[in-house]
Amino acid sequence: MNPAIRLGRSLVYVGLALLALVFFIPLVWMVLSSFKSNSEIFTTPFSLPTTFDFTIWAQAWEVGNIGRYALNSAIVTSVSVLAILLLASAAAFAFSRYRFRGAKLLLGLLSLGLILPLQSYFIAQSTMFTDLGLTDTYWALIIPYTAMGLPLATYLLKVFLDAIPEELFEAARIDGAGDFRIFRMIAIPLLRPGLATVAVFSALSCWNEFLLALLYIQDDDLKTIPTGLLAFSSRYVTDYSLLFSALSIVTIPMIIIYI
Repeated sequence: MNPAIRLGRSLVYVGLALLALVFFIPLVWMVLSSFKSNSEIFTTPFSLPTTFDFTIWAQAWEVGNIGRYALNSAIVTSVSVLAILLLASAAAFAFSRYRFRGAKLLLGLLSLGLILPLQSYFIAQSTMFTDLGLTDTYWALIIPYTAMGLPLATYLLKVFLDAIPEELFEAARIDGAGDFRIFRMIAIPLLRPGLATVAVFSALSCWNEFLLALLYIQDDDLKTIPTGLLAFSSRYVTDYSLLFSALSIVTIPMIIIYI
């Protein structure tokens, strides 16, 4: 390899590593601060904690009702992600492998989901959910989360399918495979990298969504992590150790999933 190319690649890797540290160091500081007292956080904010006592984490889990909020977020996120993967993969297969009237129009309508901000339609959406009695239910979050995740997921999966040779699907048809069998036995296995990518981005988006969860869920037993942490931080705004413990508990699992 050319020495200049090797040097340039090494500099790119070093730059990306430094950029990663910019985002990673605050997370490490948050976790380490959760093991300190309030006085230690203010007097020696960048020192290591003297002890790693997880009692404060257990206290944050109990008094902050983190377990209930995490369960609600897990239910809403898992159902939404599964719906996005199923519907987006089927739509991408249809757009990629079939030629039918109105396909470009439908793709254009999907693109509106990438362009329009949430604030432009959530008032009408809120009215509909109120009339249908969906507020203060999991469905009040699952339905919009799925709808918001479908446009990007469909476009990403369509790109993956467009790269697969057409001859592979034609050979399956010659062997007598129907549409559903081709989708299930050929498209889905080949889409695994794309499905994994969509799943990660969709899970992070659903897990961290705040506005709709704040508007549609008033019942404390149905609140998700973001709105639950808002109530928790309001009650324990001066107890930074307890607050950092709660934030660490809900942040670390998503970092692990992303990695």
